[in-house]
Amino acid sequence: MPYRAEYIWIDGSTPTPKLRSKTKIIPDGQEPPLWGFDGSSTNQAPGSDSDCVLKPVFVCPDPIRGNNDVLVMNEVLIPADMSPHPSNTRAACAEVAEKYAAHESWFGIEQEYTLFKDGRPHGWPIGGYPAPQGGYYCGVGADEIWGREIVERHTEACMAAGLEISGTNAEVMIGQWEFQVGPLGPLEVSDQLWVARWLLYRIAEDFDISAHLTPKPVSGDWNGAGAHTNFSTKEMRESYEPIVAGAEALGKRHDAHITNYGPGIETRLTGLHETAPWTEYSYGVSDRGASVRIPWQVKQEGKGYLEDRRPNANMDPYIVTRLITETVCADADGEPIVD
Repeated sequence: MPYRAEYIWIDGSTPTPKLRSKTKIIPDGQEPPLWGFDGSSTNQAPGSDSDCVLKPVFVCPDPIRGNNDVLVMNEVLIPADMSPHPSNTRAACAEVAEKYAAHESWFGIEQEYTLFKDGRPHGWPIGGYPAPQGGYYCGVGADEIWGREIVERHTEACMAAGLEISGTNAEVMIGQWEFQVGPLGPLEVSDQLWVARWLLYRIAEDFDISAHLTPKPVSGDWNGAGAHTNFSTKEMRESYEPIVAGAEALGKRHDAHITNYGPGIETRLTGLHETAPWTEYSYGVSDRGASVRIPWQVKQEGKGYLEDRRPNANMDPYIVTRLITETVCADADGEPIVD
């Protein structure tokens, strides 16, 4: 029996790319093939030469449609020579992942997002503000939490798809939530995070609610939305010194990371609301006001990982995992890095 494959890709919108998808009916027994799309409608090609190519890179069960249907994450290629499209950030990530494979880099990404209903964060009163943040983080009860039904559906869908979702929680601002993916390698965690984002958007459709990755969804005394990125190498998981060395290496390339950690980062990294200023770099043990945090249990156990708290919710995981892998592993190997 034929099955449906939902082809998912990242478009060329700026400053924040969008997810796109369309359905292909595939004969039983066949793998998802290369496919094409109109790049002139996704900011990826001119109308006079509009064809772009979708190359499947990750396939998983479709938990929404069920049956034998699948979700297919793709990278975008140029048809003339099948080279990576300029919007294809996965190709560069793959090169770095292969170059530093011996370090066995692992990532766990904490994806924060904000649910919006009728043009305002879900749960916010019309024409006003809710009670100040404080009780919403990991809260329970109808006066603290809005959108749990979406979160539960999304979690179940990610699990059914075989994604490495590792947890969820309500966040500090009302209507704001988080899910975590990993630990996985740089390519694997990025592929799965993009698919998990697609599932979030698609499931929220059924509730007439939209999920946003805006880094500062509400100005003023409200937390922004980030994508804290936990990172370790084989050496970090065995001893403490490489963790400190990794934190120091990230500081050597702070500007390059900040520039590529998601548009609007200056609106979120203000030095308030559990952030370090975007203009400065710092690291510390158990310090959520630092650019990079070393968890207290890591210091206590003398091994583990570090948390880069700078990435925005709207960051591209292919770019973030590439930069962290390259910066830390090249420094560990004594290689110079030229931006």
